[in-house]
Amino acid sequence: MKDDCIFCKLANGVFPTNSIYEDEDFNVILDLEPATRGHALLLPKEHAANLFELPDEIAVKALVTVKKVAAQMKENLGCAGMNLVQNNGEVAGQTVNHFHIHMIPRYEADESMVSWKKMKPSAEELVEIKKQIRE
Repeated sequence: MKDDCIFCKLANGVFPTNSIYEDEDFNVILDLEPATRGHALLLPKEHAANLFELPDEIAVKALVTVKKVAAQMKENLGCAGMNLVQNNGEVAGQTVNHFHIHMIPRYEADESMVSWKKMKPSAEELVEIKKQIRE
């Protein structure tokens, strides 16, 4: 646990939360500024600033845990779907430097959508990008 990390403190029970799931590795809490009803955060108890610092075994467990909790949320909240959002770095929208996954229930009538402006790269641009990534 990192002493100056608010998510470390929330994940480890230093501050009270509305926890909906907890095990030895994670705490899943309701977001205090939710996008939709039931919006929750999966927080690892051990500190990692982002996905690139997260140990592989915890990354695997994170997805399994999200799947389990999301299924419970879908069944009990009656949501029609679920957005999973995970940001890495300030430019990507990360505001707290502690790996976390947003679990955002989606309802038929809600208007809160995760979106982006679609680009239209040429076939040549896609080939060049593929080459850059594979280097």
